[in-house]
Amino acid sequence: MNSTANPTPARLRTLPSWVINQTAIAANRLTDRALAGTGSRRHHFAMLAALDEFGPSSQADLGRCTGIDRSDVVAAVTAMAERGFLEQRPDPAHGRRNIVTLTPAGKDHLEGLSALLADAQNELLHALSPAESRTIVELLTRVLDSR
Repeated sequence: MNSTANPTPARLRTLPSWVINQTAIAANRLTDRALAGTGSRRHHFAMLAALDEFGPSSQADLGRCTGIDRSDVVAAVTAMAERGFLEQRPDPAHGRRNIVTLTPAGKDHLEGLSALLADAQNELLHALSPAESRTIVELLTRVLDSR
């Protein structure tokens, strides 16, 4: 095999699906590393961000808007409630449903996680200018929104 700076076959590097997947793997590693030691994971951040933006939510709606599996939502909500980041209360309109609310401690935790993840995003996109970084996010968002 030819030893070059990037030994990946050119045929792979021309496939958007392959490039996006490899970038996602790198992004997940950076994100996991940024969150190490916080006691939180990517899906915790996603749920905290959703509650901050959209307000109190049922666990089912929280899973739908973040793309997180229902069983993972339940476990994460329980863990974050134990840490005081969320409150769970029965929904008075629906006896079997819980409403989840972000607490002030959860808002503070979200802000700390946001700073850590901003650094990880900068590391991921370090080869791009700020304008290029905005463009790639806009383009990938358009692709995602069209699915």
